[in-house]
Amino acid sequence: MMYFIQFTKHFYCKDCKSYFSITIGNTIYPINLLNKCPYCHSENITEVTVDSSFLDSNTTFIPDQTATMDESVFTTVFQTLKEKTTLEFDYRPLQKTSFMTRQLDPYHAVCQKGNWYIIGFCHDKKDVRVFNFSRMKNVRDTNQKFEVPADFSPDKYFDREIGVWLSATTKYKVELLISKEIGTFALERSWNSNQVIKQNEDGSVYVSFETTQLPEVKRWVLGQGKTVKVLGPEELKNEIFNEIEEIRKIYK
Repeated sequence: MMYFIQFTKHFYCKDCKSYFSITIGNTIYPINLLNKCPYCHSENITEVTVDSSFLDSNTTFIPDQTATMDESVFTTVFQTLKEKTTLEFDYRPLQKTSFMTRQLDPYHAVCQKGNWYIIGFCHDKKDVRVFNFSRMKNVRDTNQKFEVPADFSPDKYFDREIGVWLSATTKYKVELLISKEIGTFALERSWNSNQVIKQNEDGSVYVSFETTQLPEVKRWVLGQGKTVKVLGPEELKNEIFNEIEEIRKIYK
C-alpha cells in the first residue's frame, strides 16, 4: 500500500533511543516504513504528533526539492530489502551519461532531505556501496536470498546529522571559522551531536564536529562563500581550494 506524505512525521525508538523523521515532501512512502526504526529495525516506536491547528492557511510548508523516481523502483527496492533478496537494476552514476547493470544485496535504506538511497553489497565492486533511487531503472527482484553480515552497521556509511555521500566511511574532525556576518546563524544551528561552538571576541564563531561526510560539508561551505573558512582537516581544505581553482577556470 502506498500514500503521500505532505508533512514531517517524527518518531522515537524506545530500543535504540533514537529520533527519526520522515521528511516533508511529495515523495511516495511505503506504509511499513513508518512501523520500524530505520536504525535498529525495532517496531517499538512512538510517533511524536503534530498539532493540526498549525496546518491551516496561515502556515506554509516548503519542502526540499527532490529527484523524481518511478514508483516501481521504490516498491521493488523495499520489497527486496524486506525479503533479503538480491536486487538487479540499471544504474547511471552522477558522472556518467549511460546506464550499467548492477546486482545488489540491499542492507539498509536512507532518506536524506527527501532523497532516497540504498546501501548494500555490490556484486560488481565486491564491496558495500550506496545507490540513489532516482538513478535506478528496470529494477528487478532476482529472488536470490542473501544474509546481511552480522558486523554490518549502517552508521559506517552515513552521518545521521550531516547526510550520506557515496561510501565515505573515514571519520574526520571538521573545524570551521564563521564570520560575524552570519555569526547568529552559526550559534543557533545544531550542527552535530558532538559539536563545539565558541563565539570569538570579534563576533566570528568557531565550530567543530566529527563526521564521515566531507563532501556534504564541502558543498555547504562552498555555498557560504567568503563567510566560512575551513580550519581543518587538511583534506577538506585541499578539496575546497581545488574546487575554487576549477571554478576560476570556467569564468576566465
